[in-house]
Amino acid sequence: MHIRLHKVKNNKGKGTMMSGGDQEPGHYYVGIDVGTGSVRAALVDQRGILLAFAERPIKKWEPQFNHHEQSSEDIWAACCHVTKKIVQGIDVHRIRGLGFDATCSLVVLDKQFHPLPVNHEGDSYRNIIMWLDHRAVSQVHRINKTKHDVLQYVGGVMSVEMQAPKLLWLKENLRETCWDKAGHFFDLPDFLSWKATGVTARSLCSLVCKWTYSAEKGWDDSFWKMIGLEDLIGDNYSKIGNLVLPPGTSLGSGLTPEAAKELGLPPGIAVAASLIDAHAGGLGVIGADVRGYGLVCEEQPVTSRLAVICGTSSCHMGISKDPIFVPGVWGPYFSAMVPGFWLNEGGQSVTGKLIDHMVQSHAAFPELQAKATARCQSIYAYLNSHLDLIKKAQPVGFLTVDLHVWPDFHGNRSPLADLTLKGMVTGLTLSQGLDDLAILYLATVQAIAFGTRFIIEAMQTAGHSLSTLFLCGGLSKNPLFVQMHADITGMPVVLSQEVESVLVGAAVLGACASGDFTSVQMELLLFYETFSLKDGGNGENEQSGESCVPKT
Repeated sequence: MHIRLHKVKNNKGKGTMMSGGDQEPGHYYVGIDVGTGSVRAALVDQRGILLAFAERPIKKWEPQFNHHEQSSEDIWAACCHVTKKIVQGIDVHRIRGLGFDATCSLVVLDKQFHPLPVNHEGDSYRNIIMWLDHRAVSQVHRINKTKHDVLQYVGGVMSVEMQAPKLLWLKENLRETCWDKAGHFFDLPDFLSWKATGVTARSLCSLVCKWTYSAEKGWDDSFWKMIGLEDLIGDNYSKIGNLVLPPGTSLGSGLTPEAAKELGLPPGIAVAASLIDAHAGGLGVIGADVRGYGLVCEEQPVTSRLAVICGTSSCHMGISKDPIFVPGVWGPYFSAMVPGFWLNEGGQSVTGKLIDHMVQSHAAFPELQAKATARCQSIYAYLNSHLDLIKKAQPVGFLTVDLHVWPDFHGNRSPLADLTLKGMVTGLTLSQGLDDLAILYLATVQAIAFGTRFIIEAMQTAGHSLSTLFLCGGLSKNPLFVQMHADITGMPVVLSQEVESVLVGAAVLGACASGDFTSVQMELLLFYETFSLKDGGNGENEQSGESCVPKT
């Protein structure tokens, strides 16, 4: 690899939102992001600069294997807590808009909007089936056997992580305690916007990506009848959504007085139709202005970019002017992320969780914890440094020449679309020292990067033309993860200097809903530094937000 180091600042000093005209100074926007394990909030100014940040963990339950549940009441309380934190000491009347993003988990409420149990224990506090829940295996197999036309728009095979199989599971397993009493089934992002405004409208993003809704044709009655959920058709689909709005659309009369009091915000501020969390991250990075950095994508259309949102899972978001059907990759979805563009979404389930699992279950993990603590480092910064020590003169990637990981411990989302696949490690020895843990960690990161390459190759074969990766999310803060993606895909990787791109994407929605900005613009600008790394990072710039642009 030929290394060319360059470090440049974006001299425009712009943020992530562009205006149709000038605004008054001092306007703020709030973005709230509900992830798998925590709720985060940010206060963002009209230049797209993050001014304040707060985070609060949320509860998760796993009553049995592959059953994962949360509480909408717990999540809303966390939203209120973090929002109050970020607005302390500011004039809240300068806040003009609020945007939500969240995981695509299923929220169940009764006809009076009270929580209903999604579990055999009858605990109504646990009223959310999480996105990663795989209880509906039988149901999704039966749905896929129908070969219905709507399946063309989810890569040909529906995922167990989508909402139709979960709804069918509820009908077949919790008929009396949940299904018959249900009045409203929300995707979690839509639940949050309802909670803030009292408006039951659904986001086009959620319904198109996870519920089989068509932006052009609406609901398909024949699908719901074919899979045994014809009761959802009644009252014009009121239980799952009959008012569908593009992300960023202003909802109702804005923030209700009750929600305003709970959040610590003024009543009536604009609240936007929401986004799924990965799509907010894609919105936050895919339109970045990278002119002047010598990147191959500078002279190419935005369709040459692949946004990779990598946290608990990894999502691969590519857009196109015309629909492209990619076997095993979700979509094409029209206007689900960027208005006027078709979206394909590849994915790898629980990538971040897999890395944690491999490291924490190793016999040398206590030693790793102790040594990382002694150096005041995270365990992953320590592992990255340790890999640099043991690699000697060879590139760090060659340490795994005899050790290989197949990363589908939670099934394969893309492009094989096979939830029955299992993980595998080959090349193990009897040694259980810290060196072995570090190399297993490296092999796991490499396996995830090869999974991304596998997805890119499937998208390219189907008609996408991709040249550059734009990464965001928690794993993008790990320089080894970034470098392995650059090396294994052979593509430059661009990172935002603002590492909280998902939150900025949520705030973009609030700004759009406020009317201060004309639309969710394609030319979203970000601060950028580009910086090429040698093979493997040492963990020292884990939080820097720098970019890795290898020259091969």
